[in-house]
Amino acid sequence: MRQTLLILGLALGWTAVTGTLTVPNLLLGALIGAIALLLLRDRLGGPRVLLRLWRIVALAWLFVRELLLSAIKVALLVLTPDLKLRLKPAIIAFPLTATSDAEITLLANLITLTPGTLSLDVSADRKALYVHVLSLNNREVLVRDIAKGFETKVIEVFR
Repeated sequence: MRQTLLILGLALGWTAVTGTLTVPNLLLGALIGAIALLLLRDRLGGPRVLLRLWRIVALAWLFVRELLLSAIKVALLVLTPDLKLRLKPAIIAFPLTATSDAEITLLANLITLTPGTLSLDVSADRKALYVHVLSLNNREVLVRDIAKGFETKVIEVFR
C-alpha cells in the first residue's frame, strides 16, 4: 500500500514537473517512480517516508498559494496610480528558527521566489535572514507570516 501511494505521488510529481497531465504521461511518471522505488528500496524507511512526502506536498501547496497571492498583490500594487505613494520598500532581519544549511537555503529560496520579497543575506551568526520587501506595512505581521508559514513547513520537511 505504501509503495502504491509513493508511486502515485511520484507520478503526480512527474506530471507537475513536465506540465502535461495526460494518461500516458501519468503512466510514464508511475513507471519512473516504480523504477526509482525499486532501486531505492533498501534506503527507504517505513511510514516516515509517507509522512515526509506529505510534508513536502504541504510545503509545495503553501508555496503555490503564496506565489499566487503575492503575484496578485504585486500586480495590483504596480497597476495602481500613485505607485510612489504605495511603495514602502524595506529590509528586515527575519529571526531564524531554522538551523541547518538546507533549511536556511530552502527558506531563502522560497522567499526569493515569492513576488515582492527577496532574500539578501544570512547573518554571520546564522540567526537572521535579511529580506527585502517591496512594500512593508507591518514588520511584525510579515515576520509572523514567514515564521508560521514557510519556516514552519521547511523545518517539518527536514526533521
